Amino acid sequence: MNWFTKLTLAAALASIVSPAAFAAEYTKGVVKKVDVTAKKVTIIHEELTNLDMPAMTMVFRTADDAMLEQLAEGETIEFVADRVDGKLTVVEIK
Repeated sequence: MNWFTKLTLAAALASIVSPAAFAAEYTKGVVKKVDVTAKKVTIIHEELTNLDMPAMTMVFRTADDAMLEQLAEGETIEFVADRVDGKLTVVEIK
Protein backbone atom coordinates (compact mmCIF):
# COMPACT_ATOMS: atom_id res chain seq x y z
CA MET A 1 0.00 0.00 0.00
CA ASN A 2 1.53 3.33 -1.01
CA TRP A 3 1.69 6.41 1.25
CA PHE A 4 -1.16 8.19 -0.57
CA THR A 5 -3.53 5.26 -0.08
CA LYS A 6 -2.59 5.02 3.61
CA LEU A 7 -3.14 8.75 4.06
CA THR A 8 -6.53 8.62 2.33
CA LEU A 9 -7.60 5.64 4.41
CA ALA A 10 -6.51 7.35 7.64
CA ALA A 11 -8.45 10.51 6.72
CA ALA A 12 -11.56 8.49 5.91
CA LEU A 13 -11.40 6.64 9.24
CA ALA A 14 -10.86 9.90 11.15
CA SER A 15 -13.96 11.42 9.58
CA ILE A 16 -16.09 8.43 10.63
CA VAL A 17 -15.24 8.68 14.35
CA SER A 18 -18.01 10.54 16.14
CA PRO A 19 -17.12 13.62 18.23
CA ALA A 20 -19.19 12.01 20.99
CA ALA A 21 -16.57 9.27 21.22
CA PHE A 22 -14.19 11.88 22.61
CA ALA A 23 -16.74 13.48 24.96
CA ALA A 24 -16.08 13.31 28.68
CA GLU A 25 -18.23 10.88 30.63
CA TYR A 26 -19.84 12.67 33.58
CA THR A 27 -20.72 10.84 36.79
CA LYS A 28 -23.28 11.98 39.36
CA GLY A 29 -22.21 12.44 42.94
CA VAL A 30 -22.82 14.27 46.20
CA VAL A 31 -20.08 16.29 47.86
CA LYS A 32 -19.52 14.91 51.35
CA LYS A 33 -16.52 17.03 52.39
CA VAL A 34 -14.34 19.79 50.94
CA ASP A 35 -10.82 20.11 52.37
CA VAL A 36 -9.30 23.26 50.86
CA THR A 37 -6.10 22.95 52.91
CA ALA A 38 -5.38 19.41 51.67
CA LYS A 39 -6.77 20.28 48.21
CA LYS A 40 -9.13 17.29 48.29
CA VAL A 41 -12.83 16.61 48.00
CA THR A 42 -14.78 13.59 49.25
CA ILE A 43 -17.59 12.53 46.90
CA ILE A 44 -20.29 9.87 47.24
CA HIS A 45 -20.48 8.86 43.58
CA GLU A 46 -22.14 6.51 41.12
CA GLU A 47 -20.08 4.00 39.13
CA LEU A 48 -16.98 5.45 37.47
CA THR A 49 -17.02 3.39 34.28
CA ASN A 50 -13.85 4.93 32.82
CA LEU A 51 -11.94 3.86 35.97
CA ASP A 52 -13.76 0.52 36.40
CA MET A 53 -14.90 1.48 39.91
CA PRO A 54 -18.27 0.73 41.51
CA ALA A 55 -20.34 3.35 43.29
CA MET A 56 -18.71 4.34 46.59
CA THR A 57 -17.40 7.23 48.66
CA MET A 58 -13.93 8.39 47.65
CA VAL A 59 -11.46 11.19 48.23
CA PHE A 60 -10.24 12.95 45.08
CA ARG A 61 -7.72 15.63 44.30
CA THR A 62 -8.84 18.39 41.96
CA ALA A 63 -7.11 19.37 38.75
CA ASP A 64 -7.50 23.03 39.66
CA ASP A 65 -7.66 24.64 43.13
CA ALA A 66 -10.48 26.90 41.91
CA MET A 67 -12.73 23.82 41.63
CA LEU A 68 -12.71 23.47 45.41
CA GLU A 69 -14.20 26.94 45.78
CA GLN A 70 -17.12 25.92 43.54
CA LEU A 71 -18.06 22.98 45.76
CA ALA A 72 -20.21 22.87 48.89
CA GLU A 73 -20.92 19.99 51.23
CA GLY A 74 -24.23 18.30 50.40
CA GLU A 75 -24.22 19.63 46.83
CA THR A 76 -25.18 17.28 43.99
CA ILE A 77 -22.70 17.50 41.12
CA GLU A 78 -21.75 15.89 37.83
CA PHE A 79 -18.04 15.39 37.40
CA VAL A 80 -15.32 13.65 35.41
CA ALA A 81 -12.60 11.80 37.29
CA ASP A 82 -9.40 10.33 35.92
CA ARG A 83 -5.95 9.26 37.05
CA VAL A 84 -3.50 12.16 36.88
CA ASP A 85 0.07 11.26 37.82
CA GLY A 86 -1.33 8.09 39.39
CA LYS A 87 -3.77 9.94 41.66
CA LEU A 88 -7.56 9.97 41.37
CA THR A 89 -8.44 13.49 40.29
CA VAL A 90 -11.60 15.43 39.47
CA VAL A 91 -10.78 17.01 36.10
CA GLU A 92 -14.16 18.57 35.23
CA ILE A 93 -17.29 19.69 37.09
CA LYS A 94 -20.66 20.67 35.61
